[in-house]
Amino acid sequence: MPIYEYHCEKCNKDFECLILGSDTPECPDCSSTDVCRLMSPCGFISKGSGGQTIKKAASDSACSGCAATSCSSCGH
Repeated sequence: MPIYEYHCEKCNKDFECLILGSDTPECPDCSSTDVCRLMSPCGFISKGSGGQTIKKAASDSACSGCAATSCSSCGH
């Protein structure tokens, strides 16, 4: 069962929510359903050339114009 991160458009809060089936997420602060799902940072391991292991987090690649947890504000 996935836990997603959301942003409430009404009160401007970010929150996490466990979503089951066709449930609609609701802001825990203001009870609004006017929310959008955020891209969550995740880590990955890539085997580079020469057997090097490269560990990165999604937030490591954010440009200076983005928040580290979401690039929805600038579209990158």
